[in-house]
Amino acid sequence: MIAGHGRFPLELASAARRGGRRLAAIGFAGLVDPGLAACVDVFEALPVGQIDRLIEVLRREGVRQVVLAGKVPKRLLVQGGDRVEPDPRALALLRQLRDRSDDSILLAVAELLEAEGFELLAQADLAPELLAPEGVLGVVQPSAAQRADVAFAWPIAKALGALDVGQTIVVEDRAVLALEAIEGTDEAIRRGCALGRGGACVVKVAKPGQDPRFDVPAVGLETLRVLREGGAAILAFEAGATLVLEREALVAEADAAGIALLGVASAGPAGPRRTA
Repeated sequence: MIAGHGRFPLELASAARRGGRRLAAIGFAGLVDPGLAACVDVFEALPVGQIDRLIEVLRREGVRQVVLAGKVPKRLLVQGGDRVEPDPRALALLRQLRDRSDDSILLAVAELLEAEGFELLAQADLAPELLAPEGVLGVVQPSAAQRADVAFAWPIAKALGALDVGQTIVVEDRAVLALEAIEGTDEAIRRGCALGRGGACVVKVAKPGQDPRFDVPAVGLETLRVLREGGAAILAFEAGATLVLEREALVAEADAAGIALLGVASAGPAGPRRTA
């Protein structure tokens, strides 16, 4: 496992252990949860960008299959910082990119790992139970107005994803409040909720043609707490294509906050659609 920030690496490690797999984890220093070390057989921390050292660890541990888990904020590639130490191979990889979009960066990483002889697994392969179901999670039912907002936002979010800009959109009363870009989901939600009147709808989708090996959308307690702080009313996400982390606690907190959680089929919900 190559692990970044967030809860996903821990949940994936637990699933791998339940499946009887031996798991070595390389965590990005300053990003990965330190608790991951106790959940795997081998753990090593490296700065972002140390490709040759990463390959060396994988070979040393006899790794054949690799899974990517957790976030690496793209702004680190723009702003740098002490968590980023690109080696010559990483710098060469970045120079060869046609752009700095998520897909370009992650596809280049995937191709590099496969060229080194590693099989890159889909992110949900070890824990398919984490994928979101269709329908309402919890007891809070979306109102008709909220469902209309989801239906309005869905094709816009899909268009945003097709451009490989972001996967999240915030709307209220069928007006767009925020679109996710390099700042990430949580900051987009904060910005959108601050512009609304206290009933924002947040929609998170997979990109059209989403590569299941990386950048699969995920929602969890961190997302829920940002929604609660901003006074959002509903979080809708793509069923079968979104990872739901710490599901039991997520649903309990959403119910307590009066926030609806809605899994939506990839084709989108029925309801009013965006018009030209």
